[in-house]
Amino acid sequence: MSLGKETNNVMPNNSSNMNDVNRIAYGAEFKGDLATANDMRIDGDFDGRLYCEGRLVVGQKATIKGDIFCTDVDFSGTMTGGNIYTRATLSLKGGCSVHGDLFFQRFQVELDAKFTGSCKVLDEGEFAKVSAPVAALLK
Repeated sequence: MSLGKETNNVMPNNSSNMNDVNRIAYGAEFKGDLATANDMRIDGDFDGRLYCEGRLVVGQKATIKGDIFCTDVDFSGTMTGGNIYTRATLSLKGGCSVHGDLFFQRFQVELDAKFTGSCKVLDEGEFAKVSAPVAALLK
């Protein structure tokens, strides 16, 4: 017990909650570069470059044009141009449509997923190199 002192065991406000998810809702449009340390869900329109240190979920009604750099991607929407770079797992869900090149360590494709482009296995060093310009937005 300390006299004259208060102790505070509360976490500082600048800590990130592991359950935080950033969203671009259906009907919303985003143009430009976006970087996040948290998970992300897109159900609207995205045009630009996205860097996500967590999992990215692209919903069925989402439209993407641009490059994606993420740890894991679950893709159900439409990509009209750009490339997807994943540090770990890329999953193309049934009904999605992707026009672009895919780079990943692990790849999963469901029935009825449509894909036009090339595929390449990407190691950690290659991912760090290609994602560095967008990852710098977090600093």
